[in-house]
Amino acid sequence: MLITPQSLESLRRQVEACHACPLWQGRTNVVFGAGNPQARILIIGEAPGKNEDLQGEPFVGAAGKKLDALLEIADLARDDVFIANVLKCRPPSNRNPLPEEITACAPFLREQTRTINPEFIVTLGNFSTKFVLKTQLGITRLHGQLQHAGRFKVFPIYHPAAAIYDRTKQQALEDDFRTLGRLVKESNQNEVAAN
Repeated sequence: MLITPQSLESLRRQVEACHACPLWQGRTNVVFGAGNPQARILIIGEAPGKNEDLQGEPFVGAAGKKLDALLEIADLARDDVFIANVLKCRPPSNRNPLPEEITACAPFLREQTRTINPEFIVTLGNFSTKFVLKTQLGITRLHGQLQHAGRFKVFPIYHPAAAIYDRTKQQALEDDFRTLGRLVKESNQNEVAAN
């Protein structure tokens, strides 16, 4: 089945109409996600921040600039990926997502994942990693190690904002994105060899 941007647009309209948790009351914009609807790589963050809420786009603030630089290290660009979040609305004061908010938003992320059907899912930070891998292990233990969830290759990485607040994580972020680039390249080569 050919995946069309219209499939995602239909889902976007459902998200924009969502009142499943109280977060909808404080949002300026839903942050549905953005990027290539046929991407082989789905990047999942945790929740929109202030800039994302204002612009309705994921990763547009300082963490977004850092993500762009990290994608470059992996020899990727935003056009190569689709970026989404576990939550589609900003939690007040950028607090951590609550379990009931994650539960309310989960069907949208699951449907995005089904529609895009990526080969790789890159989870940024604890919330997306624990959600996708259904684990209680944290990002510190799992980052940089290829995992599997169903048919998806899952690659957990620290959230780019982590290096803004803790400079010691910068090297791990760069190393993990370098590894991601290598994994994607190897997968491309294997695909070419198989054909």
